[in-house]
Amino acid sequence: MNKKIKALLVCLFPLVSVAQETTTILKDSSGLNLNEVVLTAQRQPQKKIWVPFSVNTLGRKDIDEFQFRSTPEAMMAMNGLFVQKTNHGGGSPFLRGVTGNQVLLLTDGIRLNNSIFRYGPNQYLNTIDVYTIKSIEVAKGTGSVQYGTDAIGGVINLITNQPVFSKDKRVFNGRLISKYMSGDMEKTVRGEGRYSGKKVAFLGGISKRNFGDIIGGDTTGKQSPSGYEEWAFDLKASFLLSENVQLTFAHQFVQQKHVPVYHKVQLENFSLNEMDPQQRLLSYARLNLQGKSKWFKETAITLSFQQGIEGRNSLKNGSTVLRKERDKIQTTGFTTEFLSVVNKKWTANSGIEIYTDRVGSIRTDIDLPTNTKLAKRGLYPNNSEYGNYSLYSLHHWQLGKWVVDGGLRFNTFNIKITDSSLGRINITPSALVTNGALLYTIAKNKSLYLSFSSGYRAPNIDDMGTLGIVDFRYELPTYHLKPEKSQHTELGYKFQSRKISGTFSAYYMHLSNLITRVKLAGEIINGYPVYRKENTEAAYIKGFEIENNIVFTKNIYLSSGFSYTYGRSLSKQEPLRRIPPFNGRVTGTWRHHQWFASSELMFASKQTRLAQGDKEDNRIGINGTAGWEVFNFYGGYQLPAFQFNMGLQNIFNKDYRTHGSGINGVGRSVWVAVKVLL
Repeated sequence: MNKKIKALLVCLFPLVSVAQETTTILKDSSGLNLNEVVLTAQRQPQKKIWVPFSVNTLGRKDIDEFQFRSTPEAMMAMNGLFVQKTNHGGGSPFLRGVTGNQVLLLTDGIRLNNSIFRYGPNQYLNTIDVYTIKSIEVAKGTGSVQYGTDAIGGVINLITNQPVFSKDKRVFNGRLISKYMSGDMEKTVRGEGRYSGKKVAFLGGISKRNFGDIIGGDTTGKQSPSGYEEWAFDLKASFLLSENVQLTFAHQFVQQKHVPVYHKVQLENFSLNEMDPQQRLLSYARLNLQGKSKWFKETAITLSFQQGIEGRNSLKNGSTVLRKERDKIQTTGFTTEFLSVVNKKWTANSGIEIYTDRVGSIRTDIDLPTNTKLAKRGLYPNNSEYGNYSLYSLHHWQLGKWVVDGGLRFNTFNIKITDSSLGRINITPSALVTNGALLYTIAKNKSLYLSFSSGYRAPNIDDMGTLGIVDFRYELPTYHLKPEKSQHTELGYKFQSRKISGTFSAYYMHLSNLITRVKLAGEIINGYPVYRKENTEAAYIKGFEIENNIVFTKNIYLSSGFSYTYGRSLSKQEPLRRIPPFNGRVTGTWRHHQWFASSELMFASKQTRLAQGDKEDNRIGINGTAGWEVFNFYGGYQLPAFQFNMGLQNIFNKDYRTHGSGINGVGRSVWVAVKVLL
């Protein structure tokens, strides 16, 4: 990191000490608003300043103004989230130093994670259309009690747009959105429609997007192939059946075609390596009931169905055999949640969650000169089944200046795998986890908290049943894995005054029974080293996060966020894999009536603390990843029926790559977006 960045940090941190006592609500979503109500961390609405966990949010206003290209890229604007992009059509957020299937993703509270979510960075988050999102809530270091397996690093809940009932007359409206990015790097068109009645409301939208090859900084140029096509459809309808009963139906569909894996074409001798299609479907029905009993004050019953399809096409240079793989997973979910208001000081959330997966996986090798097709085992055992069943109860007490949180979840699984060589295997792991937190109110605008969460991740079908080439290795199945476990402790401070608001958190997480890939010495298959997954590793991760918002005038403010993570393997006595470098974001924003302008600095220091697995990863290499700083500018003008936004990215055309990524970031470029309300 250069001297300018260091000087900026030194200038920002002392400002925390001059916070005044008068509270205020920052009206702009770009600012750090601790009076904002959040849901995810405690499964019930609460102001952020009184939540005894670290929570970050990103709202619809920011998404509209900054016009993030994708959902993963939107998360780059959130403090404490470091996004790695294996390819342009992916993006995997690191949360407390972990990613992939160790971070739980939710859509409207419904699990997106399934039994073939891959270890390490994956692309699944990119299958959520950013235009459907109302807000993103991130609960860090907690979530296993609240939502179950996979929440070792925390929980990311993507809350989608909600239909609104009208109080008097019926209302029809809509909007058209168009965006273009220089170099043909993006062409987007989206149409939306809304209807609001007294008892019926719905919204829907269609997105059509074409992403060209990404053009890097001053020395990289066009990175081909990296572009792809996408279209998405969403619909949500709400019905007010009575004063206390509401029924909601929702449907989401995203399909991405011909999504290249750039680094494989560049570094691994492939003439073709792509995902086609990359597809996700979610449909759900949710019944919300308001009751009179203190034990069942509110009840939410949700029935959901999801289907994910991933096709993979690959062809080596000089080969005549085209490999076509296709994985299909169908997930059915049933959840019931009860809010209990025992008294003014004691509330509780309890519930039952059931998710069942069915996995189909096939592979066909096609000899192109003769068009001969040979069917082989897919990446996963075909017709595998995965059952996920749990009970939980979370309790919240308000005791004077103290807030006390505590919870418990029991989770059990029924995993059935039929392997062509080993026969049928039935595994039933289980886990019991707990969390607890204390928050002390120093003043009406200041709080200090201490939290503890135990977490776990049950082995899934990807862990146990993978057979074939994954990244730069060849994997073999294994079926005796145990759940990964974590213990996370966090100390934090939150304050909000008339001019300054901020948060500080420091954490330590101990990890055990980590499922890691173990190299089988001397074994090579198809030119790749051979690995098998085992529960071999214990490790720890520690770090801190700082976030500030400084209001200079009613029109000008500065926001900043910084994150540091340190991880070490206790088993191997080396750095833990894929740990993000020190990174952050600083934005200065000006607003006046309909006008908006924001300058942004994003940066990451170099990362040379590498595990042996990092050094063997052709996306990182033995020298690690260089540090970088990128400056961006955004502006916009808004009228009641018209909105114009523009962005100038990477103003100094810096050539850079986020640590662990397979493709470089965008170089100097311009985008413009127009929204017309109908």
